[in-house]
Amino acid sequence: MAMSVGGDSAEKPMSDINTTPLVDVMLVLLIIFLIAVPVVVQTVDVTLPEVAFEPTTTKPENVSLSVRNGPDGCEVYWNMTRVDSKELLSRAADKLEAEVERLGSNITPDNLPEVHIRGDVNTPYKCIGGTIYTMQSAGFAKVGFISEPPPGSIKVNR
Repeated sequence: MAMSVGGDSAEKPMSDINTTPLVDVMLVLLIIFLIAVPVVVQTVDVTLPEVAFEPTTTKPENVSLSVRNGPDGCEVYWNMTRVDSKELLSRAADKLEAEVERLGSNITPDNLPEVHIRGDVNTPYKCIGGTIYTMQSAGFAKVGFISEPPPGSIKVNR
């Protein structure tokens, strides 16, 4: 602490700042942050996939679905035709059965049809999740999503 002794102290105001309380507060805050940060930053180590935009090859036997949120709830379109969940299940089962009959004994995981889902940005997850569940219930093993990459993010190799 600063202290003026004798002399002209009555004429001049003391201009020294007492920094001891400030240092005490800063040390307390430092200790709080040192204790709190490891508690907040606890995470599970996960290796996230690297996102690469690859053009998809559409085979004629693949199923193209569009899902969006409409005024009446979830709207699912098989190509350009709107279907409800029962009709989606029956169409999917019929499509898969027809493909299995067409392929005969030459069935491999590579030549089975896939489901490509285009989901609107404003669609709730329950709509897309319900569509995935319905298609998997029909027997489709491969379900993928079609997205549109941001402009300029695709690099063309020449």
